Parts: sequence; C-alpha cells; structure tokens
Amino acid sequence: MQDTRSTIVKRAVREIQDGMNVNLGIGMPTLIANEIPGNLSVLLQSENGLLGIGPYPLEGLEDADLINAGKETITSVTGASFFDSAESFAMIRGGHIDLAILGGMEVSEQGDLANWMIPGKLVKGMGGAMDLVNGAKRVVVIMEHVNKHGESKVKKQCTLPLTGQRVVHRLITDLAVFDFTSSGMVLVETQPGASTEEIKEKTEACFTVSTALCTGQG
Repeated sequence: MQDTRSTIVKRAVREIQDGMNVNLGIGMPTLIANEIPGNLSVLLQSENGLLGIGPYPLEGLEDADLINAGKETITSVTGASFFDSAESFAMIRGGHIDLAILGGMEVSEQGDLANWMIPGKLVKGMGGAMDLVNGAKRVVVIMEHVNKHGESKVKKQCTLPLTGQRVVHRLITDLAVFDFTSSGMVLVETQPGASTEEIKEKTEACFTVSTALCTGQG
C-alpha cells in the first residue's frame, strides 16, 4: 500500500465503531476491511447481496463466485447473510447502514460528492453510491488531497457529475480531516507531517479551522 493510501485507510478505520453495519465503497475503501481491529464486531455490507464480508482471501484460496460490488473476490465471516440486490438496496434505503465509507473524485466545500464518472470515459456502472449517500446514517469520504496534476480535489464547487448534494459528513485525505457543519467546512485534524499552511495552500475550498484542532495523530 502506498504511504498516502496507508495514512488515509488507517485514519478511516477509526470511524468504525463496535456493532456497526458498514458499507465500504469500491477502490481504496475496500482496503479498510483488512485493517479493522479484531476486537470490533462489525458487519460489512456489499450492494450485490452480502452482509458479513471478511478480509481479502489468501492467494490460491479465492472463490470466484464470492465477490463484492467491485467484482473483487472476498471472504465471508461466520454469521454472514446472503440475499439478492433488491433486499440489499432496501437495507440501504431503509436506513440500516450505520456508516458508508466511500472513495471520492471531488468533494465541495458544501459537502457535495462526485465519485461515479468522468465525462467521456467508460462507466461500467454507477454502483450503489447514490443510494448510500442518501440512505446511510453517516457518510465518510476518503481520497487523496490532490490529483496527479497537483490540483486540489477539495473544491469550491465540484466540476464532475455529482453523486449527491450536501451528503458528506466527514472527509479524510492524506493531509487532513474535515467536517461539514451548518456553519461550513471545518478542518478538525491534520495528518502526520501536514501543517495548516500546507493544507490551505493545497485546498481550493474555503474552510475554517476548529478551535479543538488535532494535529498529526494519523
């Protein structure tokens, strides 16, 4: 795992509490499954019909019929439940998912999320993100702070097609942790090695700094 991704994933794990039903989005969020402490009783849900995802399978022990919504081979834990996708989406829309941790392409200072397509590029499917941002009790987005061109992905306004408006509760990047409140976007934590000056320099969005700012805890 790259260092920036490791920093993001390890911080995101702290969002998970004992007893939660959690949906991990496609891509970087799936890496969280291997980092959840063994003392937590957590059920991971997949939109294609599984509650109770386990860690990634060991090489050579993959079951090609057991996949997550991202088409990756997975394992299931003892007590896992299998069902059809209609029931799975009913679970999401009915408010039974405590936490959704999703990847992001862009997040705006209003808490808007764009994470499902780039115009002109092939889209294999929009997945369940549009349901999750509206149905999950809490939405946390994880992503790298800047794109490969060094441009901020934390925007004043998203430029890519939206997944949802004002749906993000918390954003975790390799530099910072932001909360979205009725008073606007608030910097609540800095990641190890990052300063508020660096975060301001690399963030297009406007934000305030919490008076209880946590620094460099990862």
